[in-house]
Amino acid sequence: MVEENGSEVDDAGNDADDIQPMSFDIFVLSLNASALLHLGDAQEPATNLPLARQTIDILAMIEEKTRGNLSGEEERLLHQILFDLRMRYARKAQR
Repeated sequence: MVEENGSEVDDAGNDADDIQPMSFDIFVLSLNASALLHLGDAQEPATNLPLARQTIDILAMIEEKTRGNLSGEEERLLHQILFDLRMRYARKAQR
């Protein structure tokens, strides 16, 4: 969306120049935040284990499909996030 002064803003009214361009890291971190939300570990907890599991499965699929095509840093980030989410999921599912 473009304001009267010609600057672009997103749907929330944020200046488009303030928004980081999409990258693999940002995409993975976004999915991580989604899974944390569904695990009830976000600021406003609302546990939804099936949706958390689905997001974890999406990240696992991405890990499998991108094997050998990621930088070392991207691969480590994805691996660490998956490990953390799987541990959190296991703890929540045991309750």
